[in-house]
Amino acid sequence: MNQRAKPRPPGSVRIIAGQLRGSKLPVPDRPGLRPTSDRVRETLFNWLQPVLRGARVLDLFAGTGALGFEAASRGAAEVVLVERDPGLAAGLREQAARLRVEGLRVEAADALAWLGRPATTRFDLVFLDPPFEAGLWQAAAAALAPWLAAGALIYVECPRNVSPTLPAGWVLHRSGQTRDVEFALYRTNAGPAAPGAATLAPESTPQGDPSE
Repeated sequence: MNQRAKPRPPGSVRIIAGQLRGSKLPVPDRPGLRPTSDRVRETLFNWLQPVLRGARVLDLFAGTGALGFEAASRGAAEVVLVERDPGLAAGLREQAARLRVEGLRVEAADALAWLGRPATTRFDLVFLDPPFEAGLWQAAAAALAPWLAAGALIYVECPRNVSPTLPAGWVLHRSGQTRDVEFALYRTNAGPAAPGAATLAPESTPQGDPSE
């Protein structure tokens, strides 16, 4: 979800590709709100492109919704965005209505509390990018287990000086870094891989991003 210590002025992020290509999502003036940069998102979604169509996607700590809306734009069948800030959650619903995005649902809830509910869906792809200052990677990763489909993919973003403890069953598939952040794509090793997962597109990763 894309938060860091310093506030970002109001602005917008653009959806890079797919049905909603070029559409902009607002970035409200909230302390710590930081959308994943265009370069990192482009790299990530190049990795994911072979598996997105028809996928069930969970965007925890959704923030601006940049990751979830990008997945919806590129053909995901179901996208759930979880955001505890009521104002941000309302804004996400407004953007979904404005852009007429089908199959996208916004849950105004604390992510850990939401994960504590009985699992009703098994997700093929999860975006795990909590507020950096909250240090929620380990707790959220552990709580994800009942929500993951066999062979699910999990994207994790964190500061470069942080090494979150992740479940032993998560296997590193791709990784990269910028000046400020590290990002990685993991796959669960329980059961068969999700359809197309074995053909994730190779892509060079940005090693420095002045926009971060």
